Amino acid sequence: MTRSLRQSMAWIHGWLGLLAGWLLFAMFLTGTASYFRPEITRWMQPELPMNRSTADQAAQAAVAGLLRSNGHDQQWFIQLPDDRTPLTRVFTLPRADAAPAPDANPRKRRKRAEELLLDPATGAPIHVRETRGGEQFYRFHFQLQLPHPWGRWLAGVCAMFMLAAIVSGVVTHKRIFADFFTLRWNKGQRSWLDAHNVSAVLALPYHAVITYTGLMTLVLMYLPYPIAINYKQPLDFGRDAYGYPQDATATDRPAPLVSIAPLVRDAEARLHAPVSRVVVQVPGDAAATVAISGASHASLNARAATVVYSGATGALLQAPMVSGPAVSTAGVMLGLHVAHFAAPALRWVLFVLGLVGAAMVGTGLLLWTTARRRPSARAFFGLRLVERLNIAAIAGLPIGMASYLLANRLIPADAAGRADAEVATMFYAWGVAALLQLVRPARQAWTMLFAIGALVFAAVPVANALTTSRGLLASWKAGDGVFLGFDLAMLAIAALLAVAAWRAGRPQAVLAPRRTREMVHV
Repeated sequence: MTRSLRQSMAWIHGWLGLLAGWLLFAMFLTGTASYFRPEITRWMQPELPMNRSTADQAAQAAVAGLLRSNGHDQQWFIQLPDDRTPLTRVFTLPRADAAPAPDANPRKRRKRAEELLLDPATGAPIHVRETRGGEQFYRFHFQLQLPHPWGRWLAGVCAMFMLAAIVSGVVTHKRIFADFFTLRWNKGQRSWLDAHNVSAVLALPYHAVITYTGLMTLVLMYLPYPIAINYKQPLDFGRDAYGYPQDATATDRPAPLVSIAPLVRDAEARLHAPVSRVVVQVPGDAAATVAISGASHASLNARAATVVYSGATGALLQAPMVSGPAVSTAGVMLGLHVAHFAAPALRWVLFVLGLVGAAMVGTGLLLWTTARRRPSARAFFGLRLVERLNIAAIAGLPIGMASYLLANRLIPADAAGRADAEVATMFYAWGVAALLQLVRPARQAWTMLFAIGALVFAAVPVANALTTSRGLLASWKAGDGVFLGFDLAMLAIAALLAVAAWRAGRPQAVLAPRRTREMVHV
């Protein structure tokens, strides 16, 4: 029998959603949490002070401290504090000819720059617990905890599946406007169909934009050939497209580094935006350069312009480059995806829309199994496999994410390798949950894992209150919005999972006969 276009699109929609659904759910959930990446990191480092400093003061204090401790480095990459990050983050890179430390292991090569956390007001090092913070969720949502570049490639394939599923879903819908207002409760298969349709139609523009812009952020990795043909070195493309400064080479002619604060103020005037990053190359040398970049949250374009000065004289070496249309478009695509420009209210709206996206993927996976289950027949192997994978992904991942946060409070703050231990806790908890659900029937497994997730999320603010001085009540009295909002969010998620556990444990509704009109895209 010949299929119509809508039936063909329905078949494509169902199978693309199934094959990539579990990874897409994880990408949506962790990516949604990444909207609050700095706030998660602040919560996971409660020792951080609440000092406030201007960009020029923080830059001057950081450089003064680095001159005392790291004056012979090749480069300082200084990330300045802002309203969401109350510290100065520095990555130092030693010169290639620098002598190794006396106690350094001669067999061990330094693969990455050293990270320092500095007080914005004084430039003194800040000692806080080691953690990956919100960066773990952000990196996982497009790297999937796989070695480079395989995680990014797999995430790109899933994003392409998602984009095709969105297009085929729109073609499939006959009643896209009516589905916006249709949500029938306790109707079995029909309820899952309505939930999938509502979550898809409600945030359709968001789903399309976040998927397409996610692909565009890594398009140079997926399509490297134009650059490879026209440029011998990727950095040459970066200099032409983004205005990256030339690497400075030490001349061995000493010259004191000029005061940084006036340069920061001058850069702000030239960029017409606050600055967020200062890169100093070969400090203390006559060839030293100071590159100052604007903040990515100042506009939709996340590719901020850069001003370059001489580190020895303070003279302007490179004015802000005006990007071409293609580069500007790519910067806006990145800005729309990471949403650094979003004010707190808009960030919460995007967070809710991200959860709606996760719900869309999750309900689609549940609809696939519901549509193929027959009350009088034993489920075939494929159906049982998909059902168990659904439970592991949808109900198991939140347990892993909450365990990651809980481990931050339970692992001793001064323990060696605690950042890796937190990440390991996340995946061990997720794996245990995925295996634990196998000992119970599917319906009971949903209830069990949702209930466990509710308990773990509820335990996070309790552990915070017991192990720090910044618990829920203390944060409320101190007016600490980050810690107060974080704990309240944990309790809200716990309540949501508790409701899910309660509903999953209710008697199943009798399924009404299927109608082709309602199941066209399954």
